[in-house]
Amino acid sequence: MARIAAGLPPGTRLTDHISLAVLMASYPIETVHQVLQRTGRAGQRERDLPAHVMVYYAMALALYADVSTREVMRCLLEGVRWLGHPDAGTEPAGPSGISQARTRLGAGPLEQLYRAVVEPVAVEGTPGAFYRGWRVMSLDGTTLDAGDTTANARAFGRPRRACGVNTTGAFPQLRLVGLVETGTQVICGAQLGTCRTSEVALAADVLPSLTGEMLCLAERGLLGFDFWRTASATGAALVWRASATFTLPVLKRWADGSYRSELRWNPQCRSRDRTPMPVRVIVCTRPGASGAKATYRVVTNILEATRAPAAELAVLYRERWEMETAFDEFKTHLRGAQRVLRSKTPELVRQEAWGFLLAHFAIRAVMHEAALGRSRCVAIRRPGKVT
Repeated sequence: MARIAAGLPPGTRLTDHISLAVLMASYPIETVHQVLQRTGRAGQRERDLPAHVMVYYAMALALYADVSTREVMRCLLEGVRWLGHPDAGTEPAGPSGISQARTRLGAGPLEQLYRAVVEPVAVEGTPGAFYRGWRVMSLDGTTLDAGDTTANARAFGRPRRACGVNTTGAFPQLRLVGLVETGTQVICGAQLGTCRTSEVALAADVLPSLTGEMLCLAERGLLGFDFWRTASATGAALVWRASATFTLPVLKRWADGSYRSELRWNPQCRSRDRTPMPVRVIVCTRPGASGAKATYRVVTNILEATRAPAAELAVLYRERWEMETAFDEFKTHLRGAQRVLRSKTPELVRQEAWGFLLAHFAIRAVMHEAALGRSRCVAIRRPGKVT
């Protein structure tokens, strides 16, 4: 897809400064330096584009996805000077210099910064964030189109189209799986892989982010004996959908309409422990639907009906669609509709993807604080002025 080297008006707007301030509020410069030290990316000598500037630049690419790389750098440097660093470069480097600086940085520091900072942010009183003491999370995945280069296609692969066995998609694709906090739409615990990597395989690496205080919602593609055992071991409450063909025998019925069942080992399972796992099944009805699509089943490891009545869990499961809303924000509104990641090499594609995740968290965290009547940016200062 051709990309127009769009620019912004000369100078900078107040919104440009605020954007940088939001990033620096979420990711303080001290934290960035610590991550650079741990990943061995801290520059041994001062460059025109030092590593810490490039970390913020990778996030700024997400805020200005529709403008040229040099224009993004200009906005970043103007913002740095406005925030009290007059020694910042006055003339942005060219595309080649920017690309070299991004390559020196790599994707590792962005991923480590994400791991160090990004986490659920909801507090008591955040609407839709909790259910009976559990923090409600959704587990799901999506894909991101990358630049159509030979290197990207070799690293990430192209998706197969349904219209033909030997037909592949136009762009290489990166797969993303993560947890979304339903009350804030913060994406945490994310993992990146190729389009050839199954969603279940990536989701297995996301599961360690679950804790005993969480309730995890998930779609039918993840339900299975092995994966359920691993997820249950985290201590989290699970409320997952079952496919129409998934066998769930009725062992006992409860007064709230749910019934006791169990997940059983089969020859496709890898687990050495073949002990059946008890579950509770809730049959949900779609209003206005008919026939085979009128009902679907939800499986949970909350076995006591008094702790989570069937009717409440049926309504709660609808919150899983907050995941789709978060991915829509991430892929359509932040990145831009029908846009691919602009990077031409696999390492920079990963760097750009982590930059998008970091920028999305910064925006969502500020929106959450604004909704609660707070702001981390009220005390951002520049020499001689207060904003």
